Amino acid sequence: MNHLGTLSPRHVEVLHAIVQQYIDTGEPVASRTIARKYPMSPASIRNMMADLLEEGYLTQPHTSAGRIPTELGFQSYVGTLLGSRIIQGELDRLHIEIRSAGGVEARIERSSKLLTEITRNFGIAAAIPTENQTLESVELIALPDRRILMVVITRDRLVRNKVIQVEDHVSQDELHSIRNYINHHFKGWAVPLIHLELKRRLELDSAAYDAILRRVDLLYRQGLLDLGLTPEVHFDGVSNLIGLDLHLTRERMRELFRALEEKKRIMQLLERFLEQRDGELAIQVGLADVHPSMSELSLIGVRFGLPNGLEARVAVLGPMRMNYHRAVSAVLHVGQAFRSATNQ
Repeated sequence: MNHLGTLSPRHVEVLHAIVQQYIDTGEPVASRTIARKYPMSPASIRNMMADLLEEGYLTQPHTSAGRIPTELGFQSYVGTLLGSRIIQGELDRLHIEIRSAGGVEARIERSSKLLTEITRNFGIAAAIPTENQTLESVELIALPDRRILMVVITRDRLVRNKVIQVEDHVSQDELHSIRNYINHHFKGWAVPLIHLELKRRLELDSAAYDAILRRVDLLYRQGLLDLGLTPEVHFDGVSNLIGLDLHLTRERMRELFRALEEKKRIMQLLERFLEQRDGELAIQVGLADVHPSMSELSLIGVRFGLPNGLEARVAVLGPMRMNYHRAVSAVLHVGQAFRSATNQ
């Protein structure tokens, strides 16, 4: 028997047959079951299963029972799925559905629902702002008590609102002038470049005599273009996990549902396990490091960059015994359709 990562082809064949059989039935797999499918003697298969057990790819719940795959065994199996092909017809259909949703927020929500519908697992989609977002426009609205509503819209159609309070009254006409100044001079600029240019202009001697620029400075110091980097996250399908045999106590199951209701926890999953190269599929089997109640779950996902300073991630969370072929296909298709729709 070779060491980890260098299994013989026949060992790999038997291991993957066991994993597939376990996914299909949920029952420990006996050597005679595999012997019916492959032209090998039951004795040879038993010997290979013993090797796989010793190397940590399989486990045996009871002395007389068959074997079940470990996380390592599942990881070996799903590694063969990374080359899954994208079917153009399916991609076109999803492209139409996602594009018709409108802006990025609606498309993110639609993507998570599509992942859930296709896989019958837990679908996740997120748009994560980066520092290089592009300004589309700002709007400024006077409110009572010297408050101002500042609305910033970026090219990705995400909208950020912020209410500030100023010491001196600023009329709506003055706010219109400030709005027009920013939209005229900085529409289409990356936000970091706007910060640099505003700083440069405000440091010029002539700025002291420019009434509009002084007002711009007032709102700028109050955070006019501090967009923040709050991600837009949608997930759907937690009810699909209820009927699964995850070997969890009732309390652990409640902990799992609570964890899957927290956007912060979902983002931890995406940030930790979807850091591969742009467009490259990632599969993580077993998530106990994130939360003990997730020890029997797997995550399949992909990340990719979008125009206007956004990064997207789409993923499916499901049991180790999920239909990996379907989940991989769904993630690749939905991810590519979302990317294509947003790039247009």
